[in-house]
Amino acid sequence: QLQLVESGGGLVQPGGTLRLSCATSGFSLDQYAMGWFRQVSGKEREFVAAINRSGGSTIYTDSVKGRFTISRDNAKNTVYLQMNSLKPEDTAVYYCAAGGMVARTTRGYDYWGQGTQVTVSS
Repeated sequence: QLQLVESGGGLVQPGGTLRLSCATSGFSLDQYAMGWFRQVSGKEREFVAAINRSGGSTIYTDSVKGRFTISRDNAKNTVYLQMNSLKPEDTAVYYCAAGGMVARTTRGYDYWGQGTQVTVSS
């Protein structure tokens, strides 16, 4: 059974740091591109970052460039999102997703985790 489980969310002050993890099972991680998305209640799910199968190529939405870093460890079946210099507008539920290739839209991904809440507030 294919599973993606996010962890690492929480409450952090503005300017703080979090690292999200997405643990996968039931499939070979190196066969999938991986993405991170986020969603605020009442709004559409939006793209944050994505990484190709080998980890050699990454893309980001403009609002997180220079602050967030996506990475993966295929041997550990885990994908990460390092989030630095967090802002209140980064508050959302963060989801990881697996798909055939790197994409900026939700349609590009076939499998999704349940999400982890990130709240940036003083």
